[in-house]
Amino acid sequence: MRKVLGIVLLIAAVALIAPRLMRADSVPAVGSTAPDFTLNSQEGKPVTLSQFRGKWVVLYFYPKDMTSGCTIEAHNFQRDQAKYDAKKAVVLGVSVQDSQSHQQFCTKEGLTFKLLADTDDKVTGEYGSLKNYGVAKYAARHTFLIDPQGKIVKEYMDVDPNNHSEEVLAELTALQLQK
Repeated sequence: MRKVLGIVLLIAAVALIAPRLMRADSVPAVGSTAPDFTLNSQEGKPVTLSQFRGKWVVLYFYPKDMTSGCTIEAHNFQRDQAKYDAKKAVVLGVSVQDSQSHQQFCTKEGLTFKLLADTDDKVTGEYGSLKNYGVAKYAARHTFLIDPQGKIVKEYMDVDPNNHSEEVLAELTALQLQK
């Protein structure tokens, strides 16, 4: 009986702890200033968030280059680049892979917007988007819409890569009509 009780307690402890290990850190609040950062792009050149002040920024975090959902999401952002340009918005993708991986992904998939390498997981963590699975860390599929003054105006925590770009464009249009 003690052995069974011990196993039950162990299972209960794992059930309580496992979700915390995989949960992202806290997310910056809507209305707060977006945490600034500098990361290298697929070209190996530094890109700083604050360099885009005066423009809208779609800052999207994604798990991994060359995977199906991430490729769909990236293709849709690429397809809609002219619409983002017309709205004075830039798209920046972030994952924990290196610049070389991003460069290969951009070349293979014809992506022209910036993919940023957060190899030390700092920025992904700062945005509450780091998923830690013990031996592997990935960015959660989160997006932050940042206004020209650098404030977070919308967060997307449950992203469907199939229609996400259209969803962001609709929100961007609505926000721009309000201003």
